[in-house]
Amino acid sequence: MTEAAQAHIQRQLASRGKGIGIRVGVKTAGCSGLAYVLEFVDEAESDDVVFEQGGVKLIVDPKSLVYLDGTELDFVKEGLNEGFAFSNPNVKNECGCGESFHV
Repeated sequence: MTEAAQAHIQRQLASRGKGIGIRVGVKTAGCSGLAYVLEFVDEAESDDVVFEQGGVKLIVDPKSLVYLDGTELDFVKEGLNEGFAFSNPNVKNECGCGESFHV
């Protein structure tokens, strides 16, 4: 996680008033096969892999870890748009709209 991603997650958790971190995963979707999933986590599952950086917990389920290994999570602002950006070395191809990827 970049410092920008850590700061954004901390702000969102504080605003929400609860939660231990954020879950990053993948699901089958889109025209290329896989899409990223982000959600707040109030309690980690027993088989989750938990990474902590800068006081922020990033939680990944074992099935998603295979696709996310080595990925950097950033939070970027471009003009009026802002959001998380993934730099995933496992991605072989992305769809034209940028919503899904293939490994």
